Amino acid sequence: MAWALDLDGVVWRGTAGVPGSAEAVRLLQDSGERVLFVTNNSGRRVVDTVEKLAGLGIDAMGGVVTSGMAAARLVAPGERVLGMCGPGCREELEARGAEMVDAGPADTVVVGFHEDFDYRGLTAGMRAVLGGARILATNDDVSFPSQDGLRPGAGSLLAALVAATGATPEVAGKPYGPMCDLVRELVGEDGVMVGDRPDTDGRFAQAMGWRWSLVLSGLVGSDDLPVEPSPDTVHDDLLGAVTEHLG
Repeated sequence: MAWALDLDGVVWRGTAGVPGSAEAVRLLQDSGERVLFVTNNSGRRVVDTVEKLAGLGIDAMGGVVTSGMAAARLVAPGERVLGMCGPGCREELEARGAEMVDAGPADTVVVGFHEDFDYRGLTAGMRAVLGGARILATNDDVSFPSQDGLRPGAGSLLAALVAATGATPEVAGKPYGPMCDLVRELVGEDGVMVGDRPDTDGRFAQAMGWRWSLVLSGLVGSDDLPVEPSPDTVHDDLLGAVTEHLG
């Protein structure tokens, strides 16, 4: 069986690992389960995510899957792309063969998480969309948990561009079809999604037809229960979810 693990709020919070997460991943891998780290955060390069996991004592074993990967699959080689996104998404788009630009006419404006979001970039994206470009978003999560509390996510940046243009975006990451297609190609039809966001991870599990285990180590706490969609199991953290499953 495949396990898809969200990262923010499940494996780590900001720079700090969630206690027990490394042990949980080792238990799954040692039992022969296929583990994917399925994240909507496209700002970080895959190699950097792998290194961060390694720093927490986790071997990713080639299992990192990002919303930037899902978005890049929706872009044709040679397509002119204005990137309102971070280095991770840009790397995937360049590997796809997109022509990356920072201003001027474009076929597509790709919006993903990036910490240098500013008025100049928003203006360039707005003008490209008003000139005929489509909006392709890596994800629409408005926030994510960090070690110092909630921070704005890619969905908050996307909302600014949508407000400025009135355009309807296509979204690639969890819980939408492009990410579902990518994960199915990697691991097939049967699996468990472990996440901290009902609107993202829960709906992704529903779309996949997978079991959903909600953990309370990130966005949702015990005081927020019940949530929709309803999880199959609820645990304090990833280690709790894994140990119950493995018995």
